[in-house]
Amino acid sequence: MADTTEGDTDVLYLGVLVPGLMALIAGLVIHSFIIGVNVSDWWRGRSVTPVDHIVTSLGILRMCIQCVSILGFLLYGFFLRSLKARVILVITNTVYNVLIFTNIWLTSLLSIVYYLKISNLHTRLFLYLRRMMLPRTGRLIVALILFCALYSLMSVLLLISNKSNKGKYNTTSNNEFIGCNSIHSTYIIPIGTFLPLIFNFTSSVLLFVSLYHHTTRMKMSSNLSINLETYYSTMRFVGFTFLYNTVYFMGHFTNVFYLCFYCTTIEWVYVAVGFLPVLHSAYLVQGTAKLRIQMSKVVQNIIDFFTPKKVAEDGNNIE
Repeated sequence: MADTTEGDTDVLYLGVLVPGLMALIAGLVIHSFIIGVNVSDWWRGRSVTPVDHIVTSLGILRMCIQCVSILGFLLYGFFLRSLKARVILVITNTVYNVLIFTNIWLTSLLSIVYYLKISNLHTRLFLYLRRMMLPRTGRLIVALILFCALYSLMSVLLLISNKSNKGKYNTTSNNEFIGCNSIHSTYIIPIGTFLPLIFNFTSSVLLFVSLYHHTTRMKMSSNLSINLETYYSTMRFVGFTFLYNTVYFMGHFTNVFYLCFYCTTIEWVYVAVGFLPVLHSAYLVQGTAKLRIQMSKVVQNIIDFFTPKKVAEDGNNIE
């Protein structure tokens, strides 16, 4: 009976692992493309904007998230019986938390930078923020990474301390989850991500309202040659980014909630959360002019690579 249960568990993990690997492959392709385009521009001495810095950092970060996620899933699903594997799993979860927090913060920073670059406000506060933040985007990225690393490390140490104290009075507990039955787990993610979500919401709403009023004024003008599609695409991207960040946060919080009160995680939520960064990066490629143009060139080169061979074969058949 025990063998049957273990076999069913292995099949369940394989069923979750396959979509995770599919997301990993798709993510490696999309994120490698984003990183390659921006690094290539930097290598050739072309101007690199603050948005390029954030997008490149997000590409690297999301590749690391997917790799660490698959590694942790393999350790938990197949090698958890080893004590050494449990130690590695704790380290992997810590790194994963650092990457998750940083991903949410950098996505919010992307929305803020978009707002500072596109909005046409002229208030003192807005001009001060634009003058102070845009030239220092690289430093902000490094500072956010260090902040998320410190916050995640302190959170893990708090959970381990809480688990150790419980172990003194409950010697029968042998659960492998660090955050299991720990109320601290339920507020670590909300506290760590609430502030960037507020920033994301505020900047998204302000930019959306600014673009809406701007397009309304342009519609009322007599110039019929104005193309508003660029403004509409920017508004769609801002809304999609906010929706992505919110769903991404809710997915992780749901798993943490189940981990705290039921000592388990929801596998399909885990897989869905893994697909979300890939979808957002794909939309980012489509919504960014430079990335979209480079992607069109890549697709055209692939088509041209296979087209001549087919044309030559058709010519030989005619002869």
